[in-house]
Amino acid sequence: MKVKNLVILLSCVMLLASCKNGLFNKNKKAKSDVTGWNYNDKNMGGYQVAKSKEQGLGPGLVFVQGGTFTMGQTDEDIMGDWNNIPRRVSVPSFYIDKTEVANVHYREYLFWLQRVFDPSDPANQPILDAALPDTLVWRSELSYNEPLVEFYLRHPGFNDYPVVGVSWKQAHDFCLWRSDRVNEGILLQKGFINKQGIQGQQQENNFTTKSYLLGLYQTAPGKTATSKKKNDLRTPQGQPRTTVTMEDGIMLPDYRLPFEAEWEYAAYGLINQNPRPSAKEGKRGEELQSNKQIYPWSHNVNGLRDTRRGSWQGQFLANFKRGGGDVAGAAGGLNDRAFYTAPVNSFYPNGFGIYNMAGNVSEWVQDVYRPMTLMDADDVAPFRGNKFRTIAKNENGEAEIDSTGRVKMRDVTDAESKNRRNYQRGNVINFLDGDTLSQASYGYGLTTLVSDKSRVYKGGSWNDRAYWLSPGARRFLEEDQAMSTLGFRCAMDRMGSPEGNKRKTGNLFPTRRQKR
Repeated sequence: MKVKNLVILLSCVMLLASCKNGLFNKNKKAKSDVTGWNYNDKNMGGYQVAKSKEQGLGPGLVFVQGGTFTMGQTDEDIMGDWNNIPRRVSVPSFYIDKTEVANVHYREYLFWLQRVFDPSDPANQPILDAALPDTLVWRSELSYNEPLVEFYLRHPGFNDYPVVGVSWKQAHDFCLWRSDRVNEGILLQKGFINKQGIQGQQQENNFTTKSYLLGLYQTAPGKTATSKKKNDLRTPQGQPRTTVTMEDGIMLPDYRLPFEAEWEYAAYGLINQNPRPSAKEGKRGEELQSNKQIYPWSHNVNGLRDTRRGSWQGQFLANFKRGGGDVAGAAGGLNDRAFYTAPVNSFYPNGFGIYNMAGNVSEWVQDVYRPMTLMDADDVAPFRGNKFRTIAKNENGEAEIDSTGRVKMRDVTDAESKNRRNYQRGNVINFLDGDTLSQASYGYGLTTLVSDKSRVYKGGSWNDRAYWLSPGARRFLEEDQAMSTLGFRCAMDRMGSPEGNKRKTGNLFPTRRQKR
């Protein structure tokens, strides 16, 4: 018995020694593979490196694993536009809202603006007015829609219905606001900023992600930031660091409007058939490109039939206009159970778990409209609308904030870009389609409505025929205009593995010892 206890004691001593000096030692410093110097070591330069971590999932978002698909026309071009010629493109992984932005979400934005920008100050009124949706979009010369004009945005009965009457500019500004509120909430919850700063927040000291990262936002640090035990962030000198940087992996990238290619790719929900998973978990399936479908639910295994929930044959899977004079069907058996819009989580989600990518309301995307964009744009992450910007510096070379608390930005000049190989101008909205290289021109208001203010919107709406439900269909509207059939949802960039969290990038193979 004594011998057995002695063996156990010796084993424990050896285990403790291995923990102290081996791989399990928490005090062991990570080391650079290029210099051999320790990371996070105040005695070896103090270079701070956060532990590799996955990107957090922002509120309201779902992950869309990127891939290759045929973007553009799927049905007969009955409109004669021929502005969406089919082309094979690749879309990197990204995040997108599960639902359209609802009235209750947009009212939260309006509430926050009124709390920060005092309505009693006449100087703030333009800021508040610029964010208000145009409720008059519901009016028509030959129909009675005044109840929607008065109550659609505000009445709690419409809380979960998609916000409409929002211009592209207003949707873009909402995304900026949402980015700042989400990151502010993360820092607040993790204890890096003080709650008192939130309560006393006013316009010039309004939290924005960029102003915080540049040190222009002033607030008292939170409990975690000032705690030596809870705060894992360190200065090069080894002291607790009270401010967070993007390298720490705590804050999220900005919300934004989805790009046209992203929106169209997400709408199809092709995850269920491309690629086809193999029987063995963890192995790649065959890389098959399925037949081009017209609607998001055409080849969706969760589509017209579902053996677990019975047959859905004949039921509407989108909120749209069946034909002239028919947006609802007969009393007691409404076909899509909606006269105008429907709640944002209505109908069955597609393969990615996204609702109403066909019907309900059309949706703004980020792109500037050009008829031939699909012919001109890159085949990886295609997008038209780049207008490169940079931080505006004062005479002392310092960044500044404007009266709303946002960091001042300026356009990149052609002089700054002329010696580059990848671009020679700061504003490349018209590149290859409307610039001097293309010999194309647009007589806005004379021969065409296309201009630099023309933005793409996608998807059919409650007042559209089935033709417009195809994700490949595209239309455009000026960025400062709005409609009763047009809303939006937000997206976010994906950082890290294209297959999602806890996944690896690239094909990895077992290492083999080199023969000498």
